[in-house]
Amino acid sequence: MKIGCPTEIKPQEFRVGLTPGAAQEAIAHGHDVLIQAGAGVEAGFEDAAYQSVGASIAESAEDIYDRSDMIVKVKEPQATERKMLNEGQVLFAYLHLAPDPEQTKDLMASGCTAIAYETVTDANGGLPLLAPMSEVAGKLAPQMGAWALQKANGGRGVLVGGVPGVNPAQIVVIGGGVVGTHAARVAAGMGARVTVLDRSLPRMRYLDDNFGNSFRTLYASQANVADLITQADMVVGAVLIPGAEAPTLISKADLATMKPGAVLVDVAIDQGGCFETSKATTHEDPIYEVDGIMHYCVANMPGAVARTSTIALGHATMPFMLAIADKGWKQACEDDPHLLNGLNIHAGKLTYFAVGKALGLDVTSPQMALKTA
Repeated sequence: MKIGCPTEIKPQEFRVGLTPGAAQEAIAHGHDVLIQAGAGVEAGFEDAAYQSVGASIAESAEDIYDRSDMIVKVKEPQATERKMLNEGQVLFAYLHLAPDPEQTKDLMASGCTAIAYETVTDANGGLPLLAPMSEVAGKLAPQMGAWALQKANGGRGVLVGGVPGVNPAQIVVIGGGVVGTHAARVAAGMGARVTVLDRSLPRMRYLDDNFGNSFRTLYASQANVADLITQADMVVGAVLIPGAEAPTLISKADLATMKPGAVLVDVAIDQGGCFETSKATTHEDPIYEVDGIMHYCVANMPGAVARTSTIALGHATMPFMLAIADKGWKQACEDDPHLLNGLNIHAGKLTYFAVGKALGLDVTSPQMALKTA
């Protein structure tokens, strides 16, 4: 199979879909790998590193799309990229379709087969291709929230860890999954007083058993959320419904109950955001203010640490990428129901029910898509 990796063009997206190591593995399996010139430079991988393992360098994205059977990316294809997709081509990337009707429409019109990293599952019910970026985003969230809390950036002027005789920041993390756990660990390590809210009693027991008194847990009832945000200097939104639009956790009206200059960090912004006042921002212009509350809503947070993120993502995606290349997407999905869960679009049809529900579109089951492919 011919595997193509274009340069990411989303603003301030510095990651790359294939590391030289992943390219080397694919070539060892008998596949051809085509990398767009400069695609890996921002993540610390020069073109020569790819050429040294046998990959070819293409000067343009058009060349990548024209010559490749499978496109491996990080972020969802932008409008100009979607126009270059070909019928029957496999797209393997983060897609986040639920809040993005235009992308969904374009991918369906292209006739491609789109497999989304964020909906591939594992035997434990986890999301193995989302997890490494959730870990990165979770660890970044308190760090970026601390920056937004600085007075010069519009925040309350509160030091997260405090100093002797002065209270540290109070940080509320809504959601105790991968993002929330890593956010809480880092926030607690910075010296903050941290509360993690979740609705899963087993998950809260897990957090208590593993992290003890590092941070406290509390059931995520509406009353508890409403109470805690009035005390918070920072709130991290870390709730995920796989493949679906994120639920609204804090309304615009709730902002009036918060401390002026408090910070909301919305890690769920890729799925539409979990605060009513959230809108996607970029690393270039990451924060904005609504009713005195600072919002940090960067849609590709892990792109800020591109090298770490690229390597971590490459480790997770490589086995699935190789299975698709070795067997073809159909056989790979027939052999692995967890990879099949990643199938979002095939031959003009939507194949992921949560996206269909969010966008009001008809859905064909992925199993039916396999039968008719």
